[in-house]
Amino acid sequence: MSNHQERPEVTQPPLVASAYFADPARRLSFVRDLFNRSAQHYDGVNRLFSLGSGAWYRRTSLRKAGVRPGVKIVDVAVGTGLLAREAITLTGDLGAVIGVDVSEAMLAIARKNLGIRLIQATAEALPLAPDIADFVTMGYALRHLADIEAALREAMRILRPGGTILLLEISAPRKRLSRILAAAYIGGILPLLSLLMTRERGSRALMRYHWKTIANCMPPDAIMRVLTESGFLNVRCVNEFDLFQRYTAQKPDHEPA
Repeated sequence: MSNHQERPEVTQPPLVASAYFADPARRLSFVRDLFNRSAQHYDGVNRLFSLGSGAWYRRTSLRKAGVRPGVKIVDVAVGTGLLAREAITLTGDLGAVIGVDVSEAMLAIARKNLGIRLIQATAEALPLAPDIADFVTMGYALRHLADIEAALREAMRILRPGGTILLLEISAPRKRLSRILAAAYIGGILPLLSLLMTRERGSRALMRYHWKTIANCMPPDAIMRVLTESGFLNVRCVNEFDLFQRYTAQKPDHEPA
């Protein structure tokens, strides 16, 4: 991951300062606070970001990964339940999905919307038994983690042999023009629209944070390497529009000899 550290912008509210590039403990506290403060506006801001296509993309990604009736899913960083909702649609079973998130405010919304089992915890320390899930999913949260390797170890632990991890993520485009356009839209226009829509500075801070983390996210080849080094097999990445990535990989069927 990038070692670059942002300096605080004294003209901005505290939540958009450089806390999210600080030490892991401070980063966790910052992320939890930010998402707690913006939870009530998260779904509306997300619709702005995805231009209304988010549900279709999540459902398609889950289906292509193999989610179907009869499987068990742990959705890490469940948020308000946007990815979990599509998993429920595909499985047809509320009991098939467990959601985990660090933000109690996000979990409160997910609990109201979904009615699934929800747990407040970090991705790096899941309070779940080994080998319980056919799928571990994570939607646009990898770049928020304090310790990606620890989160992948936990995903490996709770997956059944042969189980699949599905990661949806966004990273800065590699092409210069695409990066400029993405920065203008995600980093400039969306924070302003979010502020106008919600009248809350927290929603603007959330979108500014999203672009900062997107711009500093590990590139796809690095994420694939970490997945491989963590022991996953058949690591694949589908890149859409030089911006959206869909990673899939499998836990080995058997323990190494």
